[in-house]
Amino acid sequence: MDEGKLTASDAEQVLARQRELGWRFGEAAIELNLITDADLRQALAKQYEFPYLVSGPDGVAKELIAAWDPFHPVVEELRGVRTQLLIRWYNPEAGRRTLVVASANAREGRSFVAANLAVVFSQLGHRTLLIDADFRAPRQQSIFNIPDRFGLSSALSGRADLSAAAPVTGLTGLAVMPAGPTPPNPLELLSRGSFAALLGKAQAEYDVIIIDTPPVNEYADTHTIAYRAGDALLVTRKDRTRVDETERAVRELSEATARIVGTLVNAF
Repeated sequence: MDEGKLTASDAEQVLARQRELGWRFGEAAIELNLITDADLRQALAKQYEFPYLVSGPDGVAKELIAAWDPFHPVVEELRGVRTQLLIRWYNPEAGRRTLVVASANAREGRSFVAANLAVVFSQLGHRTLLIDADFRAPRQQSIFNIPDRFGLSSALSGRADLSAAAPVTGLTGLAVMPAGPTPPNPLELLSRGSFAALLGKAQAEYDVIIIDTPPVNEYADTHTIAYRAGDALLVTRKDRTRVDETERAVRELSEATARIVGTLVNAF
């Protein structure tokens, strides 16, 4: 009723049907065609304080599936990835809370994985920051449907600070810092001490920091980012990423002294 899906009269009808059949309220409401399965899932998400968004032209992109369809099988797979990261990587007491999501090449699903991992970590109750450090082809502003007038480039050039990370309405605990205006000198900007300082401030305010990056084998930017962050998750695309390309990416990240916490084969 709070969402305007049911009137008081509808609720009385549902209660009567519920008593008659011995069903749950939501099941009775669906049986009477007063609400849909999606309506029920959204109501349960709100009841259990589980962040839930609406997708569409005015909402987030369809690929942000963990936000708008948290019961989808793909999201269960992503939760499995989250569990493995909690076991094998996450250790805030040891300073391990910042994770680079990298890939050897473009179009391997890196931004998709970074965005959805940020969502599922926030759904766990962790204060989560997603940083789009891909100045070459930034996508997080489109995925989350947020403005990018200010962002990481603004913060690194002294025109903004950590407040350039905007909380995502409807997703408690999640903030996204878009790439911001495209700089003419991406690598030089990321190499400044201001990037390390920004990460230090973020680590004091957030439980989990996830960084989207350019392709490892195409730009040196990710080497610098991984060096500052310390840990990296390598994303490959099923039936697309070659073994030699993956080996090169692993070598490049290792030379940047990054710990590779795992490799995710993206088949989504």
